[in-house]
Amino acid sequence: MVDAPERSTYVCRLLTMHGHSQEATAWLRSHRGRRIARFVSVSVASTAVSFTAVSLFYGLKMIRGEVDATLVGNLVGAIPSYSLNRRWVWRKSGRSHLRKEVLPFCILTLLGIAFSIVGAAYAHLLIHEHQWSHLINTAVVDGANLASVGVFWILKFLVFSRIFHVDEEAAIDQHLLRSEGPH
Repeated sequence: MVDAPERSTYVCRLLTMHGHSQEATAWLRSHRGRRIARFVSVSVASTAVSFTAVSLFYGLKMIRGEVDATLVGNLVGAIPSYSLNRRWVWRKSGRSHLRKEVLPFCILTLLGIAFSIVGAAYAHLLIHEHQWSHLINTAVVDGANLASVGVFWILKFLVFSRIFHVDEEAAIDQHLLRSEGPH
C-alpha cells in the first residue's frame, strides 16, 4: 500500500506538470493517474445528481426547508456514487464487503452530508436575514451544498484509496517509475 507522503508526492507531481504534457500524459496513463481521473469523473457525476436533486427539491418547493432539501438531495447522489466508485474507480466486482467497503462508505457519506447540512444551516440564516427571491435562495442553498461537497472530496479520495486499494497496481507503478530512471 502507498503511504500518505507518497500520495502527496503524486498530487504535487500532478500540480507541477504545467508545461510538461508528456510527463502529464504518462502519469495519466499510470494506474494511479487513471484511477484519479475516474474518481474525478464519478465525483462530478454524483455531485451533479445531488446538485440537481437539491435544486429541484428546494427550487420547486417540493421540500421547503434548506436543510431537508440538502439532506435528501445528497442521499440521492450517494446511491450512484457508491456503485460507480466501487465498480469503475476501484474495479471491484462481486458482493460488497459490509465492514470493509459499505460501512466506511456510509460513514464518510454521512459525514459529508452532515457537513453539507452545516452549509445548509448557514444558507438558511442568510436566506432569512435577507429578502431575496426564491431563485436567489435556491442558488444560495446550492452554493452552500457545492462548497461543502468540495471540502470532503480530497478526504474521500484518500480514504477510499485505502478501502478499495489494489496493492498490485501500486507495485507496478513503482516498478515503472524505477525502470524509467531519472529524467
